[in-house]
Parts: sequence; structure tokens; C-alpha cells
Amino acid sequence: MSDHYLVKSFLASRGLAVQDLYVDVEQIRTFGDDAHYRIEVPTVNSVAALAALLEEASKRNVVINRITETLGLFRHARQDIAEYVSLCASAGALLTMSVGPRAVYDTGASAGSIQGKLVGYRLRGQDQINRAVKDVMRGVECGVRAFVVYDEGLLWLLNELRSAGILPRETLLKASAHMGCCNPISAKVLEQLGANTINPIRDLHISMIRAIRKAVSVPLDIHTDNPPESGGFIRYFEAADIVRAAAPVYLKTGNSILQRHGSLPSVDEARAMAAQISIVVEMIRSDFPESRQSPAGKKKLVATHAA
Repeated sequence: MSDHYLVKSFLASRGLAVQDLYVDVEQIRTFGDDAHYRIEVPTVNSVAALAALLEEASKRNVVINRITETLGLFRHARQDIAEYVSLCASAGALLTMSVGPRAVYDTGASAGSIQGKLVGYRLRGQDQINRAVKDVMRGVECGVRAFVVYDEGLLWLLNELRSAGILPRETLLKASAHMGCCNPISAKVLEQLGANTINPIRDLHISMIRAIRKAVSVPLDIHTDNPPESGGFIRYFEAADIVRAAAPVYLKTGNSILQRHGSLPSVDEARAMAAQISIVVEMIRSDFPESRQSPAGKKKLVATHAA
């Protein structure tokens, strides 16, 4: 028996895919509310942009299930964070805010070096870990209960703090695409570290997404479009296939309007993001009419995990 066969047998025994999967699974998983997908809008980095986005979405009769801020909690005053919380609660959308300190904001050489681009948003040193936890605690004090995490060590620590009751038990931890997760085993590790949702890198083939879905039970966060700086690709025609492959899935939608990740969208750009959402939802309803989106509703969205 070859070593290659032994490895494949081992993977199969653990319920993992032995290769990328080119055929849809027989039974599509759902969220706890029996929905297949939810709409997430990332890079909503100001209160003004958030208000405009939610207003335009309401006019277009589209539901936004999750708002993700990516500038960093420590870049916002407490009053602004409270407004984020209030606006999202009124719209029935889950607010997810990003942990602040990152290598690219730090005083070290990583921020401007080629190596720094590989380090990405991870944290340098224990002091920065401590500051990141402090940033999360500040968010909790302002009413935030979901956080984007960019560092595997921080993810582990926040999960331990949650288990110990130091963080609220209902705290949700979202593993960012900036962690570079792009295979089933990496996704499995992030789930074991405490991630409640996992955002793989943006350009994975549908077959790769299927293999990741087989490896983990938590929801996946998949981009349907991206700013030019993050690749610029637009996957609207694949949206229904992404739902079939990745459910339960958050479809990250609207950022093709922007030039780069982490920017400050204008009010007009925020309204244009709502228009992009309506296109994605239209295509899903056309190509996968049996699929279901979660309705708006804060309590359900905060408490629900994958079925």
C-alpha cells in the first residue's frame, strides 16, 4: 500500500476531502434558521456610509444580514461605535468590527517591507496581542459582540477568554481572509482555534470551496466581488454555485465599487454597494430558486450557528 493511499485513507477517516471536489454534495447544509445564505457587506468603515447603505438597501428591498467594519475598532470613537451598534440593531443586521492593532499599523519595519506584506495583519509581540484584546474589550463595552480576527494566536486567546467567561459567551469570532486560509486543513485548524465563521482567500475555485465546506461545520464567508486592489474579480454569475458549494455561507458583496480594501467608502459608494447586492440576490433567485436567505433579525443572527 503506497504512502499516498495511506494519506488519502487517513483524510477520509477524518471526514475530510481527499481532493478538491468537483461535484456538489448530496445534502446542502443550512444555518440554524434553515437558510442557505446570508448577505454580508464588508468595508463599511464609517457611520455615514453605514446609514446610506442601510437606507438604500431598504429602498431596494434587499436584506443585509451582516455589516463588517474593516478599518479597526481603535480608529473609531466610542460614540461612533455606539451608532454602529444602534443602526445595525435597527436594521436587524449583525455588526462585526475589526480588531485594531495590526502589523501594517505598527512601528516596525514590517509595515513597509516585502516581508510585511506576508505578515499582513498579524500581530508583532505579546504587547500587541494585549492591545488587541483591549480593543475587543472596548468594543464589548460599546455593545459589539462579533469581531474580525486576523491573527491565529489572537483567535485562540479570544476563544479561551470566551470559554472562561471573561468575554461574553455570545461573542462571535470571524477568521479574516487576511489569514490566508486556502485549503481544508487550514480551515479545520481555524475552526479548532475557535472561529465561528471562516473567510478563505478570495480566488478559490468552486471545487476548492466544496472541499473546505466538507472539512468544517461553521459558516464560510465567500467574496462575490472585490476591489481592483484585491484582484478585482466579480463572481456574480457564480453566486448560486457558491451557495450550493459553501452553504451555510455569508456572501461578501458590494466591494467591487471600491478601489481598495480598508478604504473609507463615500455615501454614494455605499449606496452603489446596495445596488450590487440587489444584483447578486436577483441572480441567486434566478439560478437557485429553492435557496433561502436568512431574514433580518438581530436576536436570531447573533445566536444562530450552522446546523
